[in-house]
Amino acid sequence: MDTSDIGLVIDGERVAAPSTFDVINPATGEPLGGAPDCSREQLDAAMASAERAQREWREDEPGRRKALEDAANVLFANHEEIAPLLVAEQGKPLQAAKEELLGAGVWFKYYAGLELEPEVIQDDDKAYAEVVRRPMGVVAGITPWNFPVILASWKIAPALRAGNTIVVKPSPFTPLSTLKVAELLAEVLPPGVFNAVSGGDELGAWMTSHPTPRKVSFTGSVATGKKVAAAAAPDLKRVTLELGGNDPAIVLPDADVEEVAAKLFWGAFANSGQVCSAIKRVYAPRDTHDDLAEALAEQARTVRMGDGMDPESRLGPVNNRPQLDRVRELVDDAVASGGRVLAGGEGGGEGGYFFSPTIIAGLSDGARLVDEEQFGPALPVIAYEDVEDAVARANGTHFGLSGSVWSSDPERARAVADRLECGTVWINSHLALAPHQPFGGFKWSGVGVENGPWGLAGFTETQVQYQAR
Repeated sequence: MDTSDIGLVIDGERVAAPSTFDVINPATGEPLGGAPDCSREQLDAAMASAERAQREWREDEPGRRKALEDAANVLFANHEEIAPLLVAEQGKPLQAAKEELLGAGVWFKYYAGLELEPEVIQDDDKAYAEVVRRPMGVVAGITPWNFPVILASWKIAPALRAGNTIVVKPSPFTPLSTLKVAELLAEVLPPGVFNAVSGGDELGAWMTSHPTPRKVSFTGSVATGKKVAAAAAPDLKRVTLELGGNDPAIVLPDADVEEVAAKLFWGAFANSGQVCSAIKRVYAPRDTHDDLAEALAEQARTVRMGDGMDPESRLGPVNNRPQLDRVRELVDDAVASGGRVLAGGEGGGEGGYFFSPTIIAGLSDGARLVDEEQFGPALPVIAYEDVEDAVARANGTHFGLSGSVWSSDPERARAVADRLECGTVWINSHLALAPHQPFGGFKWSGVGVENGPWGLAGFTETQVQYQAR
């Protein structure tokens, strides 16, 4: 695949960088092309461009809404063109890549239509007062490799809708599709409103400590999120941190095993398990544990894994070598800890970073695969004695991103869901995400929320306007 025409996007123009770095196709383990490696001077230029553009952008709300609508239409019109590039650098199946790009368009369209009205807090003989939302200025957005385009849209669309401008840095594992999207959106967004730069960890550190941005919006690991927060603190930059999860699914005794098994499987293994809010551990009643574990294993044995460009593939590879090594390490540790591999447990394709979908029974809390976020295609199924025990174990973690409860009795499930310590609880479903729903985590899973009017508010400062009478 020829990537030589993909550059940084600064001030509405495609810009070559002084050097490039290799981007690896995870289905082959071989370089698919080079990505521009942004210099410090180019980052300064991107920030300066965003700062200049923001002065007019913040004053033109109708123009902002029209531009976001146009951006959505660009993504809708070009999703089939960009999708193979996303497959090549991320690994997901082609249909999933198309859906990701279309989803990004949906996020832009949603924010184009979202109102940002003042809130009247006093209207009497003494005064009229209202709370208004004001843009922050320039936003630095740092995005991950699992859903590089749609998770960028979670930042770009509300930031721009609020009147900010933004500089986005995608993961060095998956920079190309984001840069291509930025180039296409430059046709409908004013120069400097959305800049896209690519590079390694050093570039991310430059962005978080740069004096221009007033907010950093980051999606990634807990360890890196803590570094982002520390780097932003001296300048008191606002931060939104969407971090890791170790999301439990609690299956209640009355759940129909055959009915829930496929839903649980895809709640865990969508995008080969590389979803921050995917099911990471399943708690099943002792009496039905074996049946459920076997039903999940049968799903794992029969699903087709392969190159994302193969139309028969339902699952692609793990995105990168470090993550593959981590999944393998956690599975090996699970086996050493007494876990029984019911399906998978090894590589599942020729070349590339493949690891077959793996179901492991016989573990309990304390095993690394249970206690840590695997972020890959391996799932422990854990027996519990009573629901009180399951809830306590589900909550017994530093994480609190999401979770789910499964039951034939929705009211019973709701009572359990009320006790889970996480930002989103699904009942009889998982990974049901939408632009109007706030998304964020408790504890180490994040700071702030994305999406909906709550996510939009996170890109604003609150101002009171008080008029005496």
